[in-house]
Amino acid sequence: MIKITLRLLLITLCFTANSQVVINELDTDTPSTDDKEFIELKSTVPNFALDGYVLVFFNGSTASSTANKSYFTIDLDGLVTDVNGLVLIGNELVSPVPERIFANSVIQNGADAIGLYLGNASDFPDQTLATSTNLVSALAYDTSDADATELMALLGLTVQYDENANNLGTTQSVQRKPDGTYETKAPTPGANNDGSGIGFNGITISANATYEISEGSTLTITFTTQNPVSSTLNFTFSLQGSPFSLADFTGNTAVSIPTGSSTFSTTITFVDDNLDEGDETFRIKFGTLPTGYNRLNDNIPFIVIDNDFTTATYGTPVNPTYGLVTPQIPAGYYDSLEGKSGNELKQAIQDIIANLAVVHAQNYGDIELMLKQADQNPLNSNQVWLMYVEQGRGKYKFQSTASNIGSWNREHIFPQSRGGFSDGTSDQADGMNVWLPTGPDDILAGHADGHHIRAEDGPENSSRNNRDYGSDYNGPAGNQNSWKGDVSRSLFYMAVRYNGLNLVNGNPTDTAGNQIMGDLAWMLTWNHSDPSDDFEMHHNNVIYQWQANRNPFVDYPDLADYIWGTHTGEPWFANLSNPENQIDAVVLYPNPARDHFSIKGIDSGQAEIFNVSGMKVGEFEIDGNREIAIDFPVGLYLAKITSDYKTATVKLIVR
Repeated sequence: MIKITLRLLLITLCFTANSQVVINELDTDTPSTDDKEFIELKSTVPNFALDGYVLVFFNGSTASSTANKSYFTIDLDGLVTDVNGLVLIGNELVSPVPERIFANSVIQNGADAIGLYLGNASDFPDQTLATSTNLVSALAYDTSDADATELMALLGLTVQYDENANNLGTTQSVQRKPDGTYETKAPTPGANNDGSGIGFNGITISANATYEISEGSTLTITFTTQNPVSSTLNFTFSLQGSPFSLADFTGNTAVSIPTGSSTFSTTITFVDDNLDEGDETFRIKFGTLPTGYNRLNDNIPFIVIDNDFTTATYGTPVNPTYGLVTPQIPAGYYDSLEGKSGNELKQAIQDIIANLAVVHAQNYGDIELMLKQADQNPLNSNQVWLMYVEQGRGKYKFQSTASNIGSWNREHIFPQSRGGFSDGTSDQADGMNVWLPTGPDDILAGHADGHHIRAEDGPENSSRNNRDYGSDYNGPAGNQNSWKGDVSRSLFYMAVRYNGLNLVNGNPTDTAGNQIMGDLAWMLTWNHSDPSDDFEMHHNNVIYQWQANRNPFVDYPDLADYIWGTHTGEPWFANLSNPENQIDAVVLYPNPARDHFSIKGIDSGQAEIFNVSGMKVGEFEIDGNREIAIDFPVGLYLAKITSDYKTATVKLIVR
C-alpha cells in the first residue's frame, strides 16, 4: 500500500512539473526578412529551471521524405524563466534580447508545429517523426495554409492557428490565452500576453558611429533606460572579439546611471598600434544587469579598420604586372606533356591535375580561407580583389547573411547548377590539412575547387547567375575586362580536370544542367587578349598549396590553343611557352594615347593591336622609336609586340 501511494505521488509530482511550462507565444514570419523570429515559453511559477526540456520543430509538408518530421531542435538546459515565468528564445534582433539566440530564417512559416518535450536535443535528430511521447506542450500553426492534419494527429492537437488570421501579413504573432487556446495579435515578446505582471525597465545601447571605425578614432557609447532609474544603476559592459582584445582600446567600461536619470555615456579610444593586424570585428555586450532591468538590444557589431595594411610587389588586374610572381611549379611537374597532341595531350594534363594519389579535395567552407589568401588585393592586404567589378573590398565583408548587398562571396566560374555539383560540400571550414582524395570522376569536388572560384561582389555574382561568358555575360557596365582571360583559363581547367564537363561554341544556356559551358570561341580569344598576369599567378600558387594541383592554363596559356584552338593536333612543347621567349621590357608611350604612340625597348619588329573582344584592329611595323599613328575609338586595347621570335603583350589605353 505504501509503495502504491508513493508511486502515485511521484506520478503526480512529475505531471505537475511537466504541466508547469507551455508555449506562450510564437512569431515565425516577421516583416521584410525573418530576423525577428521568436518562441516564448511560460511557467506557472517564476524562476523555473528548464533543464531537461527541449523544443522540437516539425515540418508539416506533405512531401514523403520530410512529412511530419523534425528539422530543428533547441536544447533548453541552463535556461530559467523570469519573475513573470517567461523565457524568450529567438533571433538576435528580437527586443528585448532573447536568453538564447538562433540564426535568422530558421523557423518555417507553416503549416508546421512546435513541440516542447522532456528530453535533450540528441533525442530528436533531424528527420525524427513527430510523437506525443514525453510531450509537454505543442502548437500547430500556419500563415494562411491548410491544416497539417497528419502532424496534428501525431501531436494530439485538434486546432491549427493562423499567424495571418487578421490579414495583417507578417506583423502579428500567435499568443496563448488564459484558457489554453491561442489568438493572433501584435507581438508581446518578454511580457505577459494580457499585459499583466511585473514590468522591466529596458536598456538600449547606442553609439555615435555605425559599423566601421578607423584605428585611432573614438566611439561614444550611450546607455539609455526606458524610464528614469529610482536608485543608482551600476553595471559593466565589454567589447569582445577575436583577435580584437583589451589591448586594442582604452576607456571606461563601467556604467553608472544616477538616481532620476536615464542615460550614461562613455568614450572608447581605439589604439593605433602601427601593427598590421587586419581589420578586427568586435561586439558591444552587456554585463549582468540587476533585477528589474532587461536588454532591449545587445551584441552590437563594429569593426576597426586597420590603417597598417601592406601592399604587394605586383599589380592588380587593372594595372597588371608580369614576371614578378614566380610560378611554384615543382620540377618535372609538366614533363609528361612534352610532344603530346590532341586528346592524348588533354588526357596527360588530366593525369596531372586530377591524380587520385596526389590531389586534395577541400570543402566549401575552406574556399573562404583560400580566397582571402589567393585573391588578396595587392594594394591592401586587408582586402580581397573582386573580379568582375574590379575593386578591393574588406575581407571582413564576406557574406554571412541572406543579404549580399555590400558583401563579397564565392563566385563559381563554372556554375554549380550547370556543373552538377550544386549539392555542395560542407560549409564548415576545416583547414588545409583536412582533405579527401579526389580523381577525375569526383564531380562533387568541383563545388570547392579553388581554381574556378573567385571573390566577387554579391549582387554582381547574382547578376551573372549561371550565364555563359561572351555574348551573354560581359561583366558590369564600364568594366575594363581585366578578368576575361582569368575566366577563360578557369573554364579550360575545369573542362580537363573533371570528366563530363565540356566547353562548346555558342551560347548553350538552354542546356543548363547538362555540364556544358560556352562560348569556347570567346574563351580562346580572351585567353590572348587578357594574358595571365602576376595576380592570377599568385592565385594559382595559393590554390596549389591547398589542393596540390595547379591550373596548367595559367602556367602555360598557349596550351588551350593546342587542345581547342589554332594549334589543335600539333605536338606541344614547353619551350614554345617558355618565358625565355618573352621580351623583357617593352614600354608604350604616351600611354594613355590619343592619336599616336611609340615603342621603347626594341628596335624592330611588329605590333598587332586587339580590342577587348579579341578582334585585331591594327597591325604596324616597328622601326626604332618612330611614332605609330592610330585612329581608334576611346577604350582599352592589347598591343602584341613581336621581335626576333619573342613576344610581349602590353595594355594600351586610348583617350
